[in-house]
Amino acid sequence: MLVIDQLRRDDPQLRAVTLVVLGGLGVLLAGLWWVQIVSARDYQESLETQSFRSVRIPAVRGSILDCNHMVLAENRPTYNVSLYLAELRKPFDAAYFQALAEAHAARTRQLEDAQRNLGRRLTKQERKKFALSPDDKNLLREMSRGGIASNVVLQVSQRLQQPVAFELARFEKHYETRLALPYPIVENLDPTNIARFEEQSTSPLGVDLEVQSTRVYPYHTTAAHLLGSLRRDDSSVEGEEASFSYRMPDYRGSLGIEYGYDKDLGGTAGIKSVLVNNVGYRQTENVWSPAEPGHNVVLTIDLRVQQAAENALRNVRGPTTRGAVVVMDVHTGDILAMASSPTLDPNLFVHRKGIAIEELQRINDLYAQKNRATQENYAPGSIFKIVVGLAALEAGLNPNEIFTVEPNPEQPGKGAIFVGRRKIRDTAPPGPYDFRRALMRSSNSYFITNGLRIGPERIIQLGHRFHLGEKIGLPLHQETSGAFPNQIGSGWTDGNTANLSIGQDPVLVTPLQVAVLVSAIANGGKVLWPRVVDRLEPYDATTGEQPVVFASGRVRDELGVGQHSLKLLQEAMLADTEDPEGTGRHAVVPGLRICGKTGTAQIQDERNVKTGQTTWFASFAPYENPRWAVVVMVEDGASGGDTCSPVARPVYTALLEREKPRPGKGETMAKAN
Repeated sequence: MLVIDQLRRDDPQLRAVTLVVLGGLGVLLAGLWWVQIVSARDYQESLETQSFRSVRIPAVRGSILDCNHMVLAENRPTYNVSLYLAELRKPFDAAYFQALAEAHAARTRQLEDAQRNLGRRLTKQERKKFALSPDDKNLLREMSRGGIASNVVLQVSQRLQQPVAFELARFEKHYETRLALPYPIVENLDPTNIARFEEQSTSPLGVDLEVQSTRVYPYHTTAAHLLGSLRRDDSSVEGEEASFSYRMPDYRGSLGIEYGYDKDLGGTAGIKSVLVNNVGYRQTENVWSPAEPGHNVVLTIDLRVQQAAENALRNVRGPTTRGAVVVMDVHTGDILAMASSPTLDPNLFVHRKGIAIEELQRINDLYAQKNRATQENYAPGSIFKIVVGLAALEAGLNPNEIFTVEPNPEQPGKGAIFVGRRKIRDTAPPGPYDFRRALMRSSNSYFITNGLRIGPERIIQLGHRFHLGEKIGLPLHQETSGAFPNQIGSGWTDGNTANLSIGQDPVLVTPLQVAVLVSAIANGGKVLWPRVVDRLEPYDATTGEQPVVFASGRVRDELGVGQHSLKLLQEAMLADTEDPEGTGRHAVVPGLRICGKTGTAQIQDERNVKTGQTTWFASFAPYENPRWAVVVMVEDGASGGDTCSPVARPVYTALLEREKPRPGKGETMAKAN
């Protein structure tokens, strides 16, 4: 009433305000009527010509670190020059319509020439062959797109000052299947090319610099077998959305730590939606669910010890050396180094173009993809005399009792023993031997005699306590169980016992199994579960998430032998490196007392013809307070003493070095190529 009363008065200003307000309301009502009534069909048609595409966004993969947080595998940004096809839609269409007009003109000229030659107009049926078919038009579209795209690539090539290849087939496949996503032109640009691209104020139409996360192994071949490798796999994991329109490039672990801890490293993929028009070009995009990075995996491996082991193996016969080194903490079971040679570079497996044929051939020829520390069976040879000797001591062998090795009639400077009619040669010379000297000189005659005396059952029983012939269970997807007899069959002979007593058939082991065996001798009889992963840590330490720590020092079994027997065995192994007659003296490191046992096992074919040999050095140190077990294996070495014990020396030196203070912040470790 108050407003109406005011309007009845002669107040021009109030009337003007009232007219403006009423006019504004009228405009709003008219706009609503236009949008909801008049333009409703247009908006409905627009919605029908657009749709959403869901895109799987890979998570940032967690890093793999050594025990001192040195990075062994990480993700780094890589810069790609990519082509956003939606921005080239108008040039694509313009090029097509021009090509279509030219094609129509050419067909028209052909038709007119045909009519002129015939002197008449062609019939409707005859004219059809001069018309453009749908296939002809599709080909014109494809060639027009290819021409525009190749010109853009040429501009990029000129800007980067390097040749850039354009693959029409690859471009067309991307256009047909992944139109809403950018098409990579040049991948993994170095800093120089990034600067060249960015220094110009304008980019070619549709081209931009794109950043992606790429897996990188900064030390290349170092610990390659343990770290494992990745394979291209964009599929959804358990508990993840399974249906996506597009999937960004992603990887899964196929071997090693990358495989065993793939779920922890991989994180959780994200989802974004891309709005595309009826042709398939991107209009807008929104992230529905951001990707969550994976956890970091902290290993028990010490990078400095690992590099020392790999370098020592490489010094035997260069990069083609076939062998392995395992370093284990005898009290915790922590694997401080696991080296296998020949090795490979896991960076090759994440490259989009794959491995070069020459490199793939090298890997296959050398069986470089095999982790020889865990994935190959080897006869232990004389290092198995550790088990035989311990079983004999437990069975009552007097370590001071003298046994005389008889000379080999055909080679008087060496010993020999006859088992039935079979002569078994001895690498030790003839003469008197007690337990200490027999182990130190690795006398076949001594251990075969005592193996026959105590019987194979005692040896096999003790071997089972070491869990020989069983897998250790590391989640690396690269392990074999070896071989060990379960019981004595009816066909077992003294010849089989003789072979068993010197570590030949039917015993097969891996270097990791030997490291567990030696650790049990060193720590007083505890057979440990080896550990390669110490803990899982959050990718972002600021989240407050607590790390998951895996227990160390887990005992798998007890040898159940007397400490006196173990002490006698340890003293004999000490003599192998410190006595002038010892075969392992090349492993000596000043200031460190090392207990060791060398070994050489023959490899024979089905006709019992020697085809090669496996050489060993199994050791632990220090003698007074054992801490580390170091096992070296080299295929076709000269002998365990000459080939393998020198490999252990720099490894023990590195173990001593790790006790010293770590490098300061300003120092960095050398990266192996």
